[in-house]
Amino acid sequence: MIGRLRGAVAEVGEEEALIDVMGVGYVVRCGHRTLQRLPALGEETLLHVESQWSESAGLRLYGFLTREDRRAFVLLQAIQGVGPKAAMAVLDVLSPAELASAVAREDKAAVGRANGVGPKLALRIVTELKDKPIIDGPVLMAAPTASAAAAPAKPAPTGDAVAALMGLGVAEVNARRVVEAAADRLGEAATVQALIKAGLQELGR
Repeated sequence: MIGRLRGAVAEVGEEEALIDVMGVGYVVRCGHRTLQRLPALGEETLLHVESQWSESAGLRLYGFLTREDRRAFVLLQAIQGVGPKAAMAVLDVLSPAELASAVAREDKAAVGRANGVGPKLALRIVTELKDKPIIDGPVLMAAPTASAAAAPAKPAPTGDAVAALMGLGVAEVNARRVVEAAADRLGEAATVQALIKAGLQELGR
C-alpha cells in the first residue's frame, strides 16, 4: 500500500487533489484544511497517505500534510460509527493537537462542531480516544473560561505554520524546529503569517 507521495500538485478539487509523481497522477482525497494548505499548481508537495481498499470503491488514497494528521485519521476510524468522511470532518475543525486537548478535557462540544458528527458520536470519540497517542509529546491543557468554552476553537497558528512550510518542501522536523523557535521569540500573539516569515528567514529562504 502507498504510505507517502512526493510530487507536483497537478489539480485541486473540492475533496481531492491530483499529485503528479514522475508522470503518474495519483488522486488523493484530502480534507478542506489540507487542500487549502497545498502549494500552488506545479509546485512540489509531500503527502502522508493512508491507503484503503474496499470491494465497492477499490483503492482510495487519503492524504495529509503531517504524520500526526494521518495518525489521528486512523485512530478516529477505529471508533465505531466513524468512517473516512467523519474522520476528515473532525480534522477539518480540529488539528491533532486540538483534538488531543479536547479529548483530555472531554470536550464533546468541540468535536461535535465537525460536519455530520452528532452529540452521541462526539461523546464516543472523546471517550474512546482517551489515552490514545494522537500527538507526539505532552498535550497542552488550558482550562477554558466560560466565554472561551462558548466560542468556536481557533486553529493553532504554530500547526498551520508548520503545515505551510511543509507545503513549500521543508522537511517536517526542520519546519517544526524553526516555527517553535519563532513562536518562542514572537510570543503567543504571533500570527501564522509572522511565524511563516520568521521560519523562512531562519531557513535562509
